[in-house]
Amino acid sequence: MDYTVTEQNTAAPADEPRRQQFFIEKCRMYTEDFRIRQGRAPSANIRTFGCQMNERDSEKLRGILVCAGYEITDREDADLVIYNTCTVRENANLKVYGRLGYLNGLKKKNPHMRIVLCGCMMQEKEVVNKIRKSYPFVDLIFGTHNIWQFAELLFRMQESREMLVELWDSTDKVVEELPAQRTYSFKSGVNIMYGCNNFCTYCIVPYVRGRERSREPKDILREVEQLAADGVAEIMLLGQNVNSYGKTLEHPVSFAQLLQEVEKVEGIQRIRFMTSHPKDLSDELIEVMAGSEKICPHLHLPLQSGSSRLLGKMNRHYTKEGYIALCEKLRSRIPDLSLTTDIIVGFPGETEEDFLETLDVVRTVRYDSAFTFIYSKRTGTPAAQYPDQVPEEIVKDRFDRLLALVQETGREQISRFEGQTQPVLVEHVNTQDASLVTGRLANNLIVHFPGDASLIGQIVPVTLTECKGFYFMGERKIG
Repeated sequence: MDYTVTEQNTAAPADEPRRQQFFIEKCRMYTEDFRIRQGRAPSANIRTFGCQMNERDSEKLRGILVCAGYEITDREDADLVIYNTCTVRENANLKVYGRLGYLNGLKKKNPHMRIVLCGCMMQEKEVVNKIRKSYPFVDLIFGTHNIWQFAELLFRMQESREMLVELWDSTDKVVEELPAQRTYSFKSGVNIMYGCNNFCTYCIVPYVRGRERSREPKDILREVEQLAADGVAEIMLLGQNVNSYGKTLEHPVSFAQLLQEVEKVEGIQRIRFMTSHPKDLSDELIEVMAGSEKICPHLHLPLQSGSSRLLGKMNRHYTKEGYIALCEKLRSRIPDLSLTTDIIVGFPGETEEDFLETLDVVRTVRYDSAFTFIYSKRTGTPAAQYPDQVPEEIVKDRFDRLLALVQETGREQISRFEGQTQPVLVEHVNTQDASLVTGRLANNLIVHFPGDASLIGQIVPVTLTECKGFYFMGERKIG
């Protein structure tokens, strides 16, 4: 799209996205003035904390900045520093507070420097109150509901020397057609929905991301088609719970139906999605995955606990037996499927018997890998008020036992591919050995093999010569 607005003395349009396009041009006038005075473009640095939803949000922020004339840099002493924050765990908040002290020192040396905080952490009122009081040098704060408003907020910040705070409690608004600058040229995330309705008792996400809002299928397909035309080979459909996609639309569409339409887009070779909630994974979706040539044979299916009693306390709406039956159904229809999961250790009230149930699921399902977490009490969630918080030494012991089992079974599962030749999407030159490149199989496993930067973005056949636990060494097959 053309983001130039010629009549800058007129009032800002009321309709979106024209209003944000107007403010992108306003910001570009500021950056041109900066360039004339300083002899260079203003620099901008974005640091992203958290999930792939945040990564995709940062790509949108970066796209707006580039259109506004900023030069993107990896340096944290930039003229504009943005922290796109996560708040899933308390440690994420503490990390941001620690970095803010460092930024204050940089800002004292650079009179042009502005500091912006956005993302999930900013949706917590006590966090914003603390920043107002303890970090008054921050220039702009906004949250997850109005991230599309960034150009307008950036302009208002440029016009002011006071801290600007623009937070919404909720929204039903989805604004399309704003610029984005992708991290990779050959793959991209695509938001299909925002928010979450599940309210798991340990999770802060529904409170900071809001209720579910699905994008219209036509808007999603148009974005995928544009990405394909731009050379993107792999897309990741993103949502807090993609399996419940379409329920909030005026004309409901299932996630399986959306996948069938996305698969028709020429040029897209791989389709991924996350995250799937077990309670909403339908037979229709399993059949679509089983019959697809583009949907990757990988499913991230969070377990959280193997104890049906704890799953009830977590408000997960499935049982241990139901989860195992679902995994068996998936494997029977998609034999090469790679299953990964999330597991929480030390949820309030967890007994040794509950924990042994979790180990039993890991042995039964046999995941390719699992993200294991020690329960983190999040203020504002029901579980934070639960009695029977598990003592730290017990949690640590259970975590170590779980991790050992996950590594053992994962290594055994992954080794089944050893000796096979499979297509690998090359992502980058190996950071440890420049004679190697690193890529991913369709099932999301990592492979390192000899090659150079000319292979980046290509899908090439690679023989998996040696399993190294959670990754493979390989050799490219020529001819």
